[in-house]
Amino acid sequence: MKVIICENYASECAQAADVIEKIVREKPDCTLGLATGSSPVGMYQELARRCREEGLDFSKVHSVNLDEYVGLSGDHDQSYRYFMDSNLFNHINIDKANTYVAKGVGDIEENIREFNSVLDNSVIDVQVLGVGPDGHLGFNEPGEALYDGAHKEVLDESTIDANARFFASRDDVPRYAVTMGMGNIMRAKKLLLIISGNKQDAARQLLIDDKITTACPATFMKLHQDAVVFIEKKLADEIGYKG
Repeated sequence: MKVIICENYASECAQAADVIEKIVREKPDCTLGLATGSSPVGMYQELARRCREEGLDFSKVHSVNLDEYVGLSGDHDQSYRYFMDSNLFNHINIDKANTYVAKGVGDIEENIREFNSVLDNSVIDVQVLGVGPDGHLGFNEPGEALYDGAHKEVLDESTIDANARFFASRDDVPRYAVTMGMGNIMRAKKLLLIISGNKQDAARQLLIDDKITTACPATFMKLHQDAVVFIEKKLADEIGYKG
């Protein structure tokens, strides 16, 4: 696992965008695994700028997203389809028919079967990740066991707390999500994790502790043959990580 300490969030996003740009330029029809949440927003803004100003071409790119809330339709302003459209897809020349975000409404079991079918027929060239305060990747929450494939997940209270700021009240935060499994994530050719914000415990377990544990799903990144982690210097200093 390669760890890059960055001076600030803007530097994290620029260097993460470099990784994505290299893959897109070398393989124009690549498949990107994408994440939502606050961590990758700056990277998406930088990729949009490079598309607009530097000719970075997404016209043949496919994408698959990590997860979606159960109970929110794609036009809900807190759905992850809406997030991806507003933060990236509307600002680059990607064909939205080539973008996949699992459905959060309707027959959830059928939606999960469709999600797994898409994943089974995709080779993800790079999977973008953020990490939750509890160490979750996607919505794979800490527990006694982790899932291999896409599934419905009960969200931890800490996850609900962390996401409450995006909703009118905590009660409005969905309690379930559909998410890629850890197996899906680990089968991506490359993993790219951006750590920002108050993620001290998760960062410490990933970067300093020697354990690989289902109590912190992010620690499984240590097993991947090509994983890169970007972390802000301030956060690295707080947990005592020197590189």
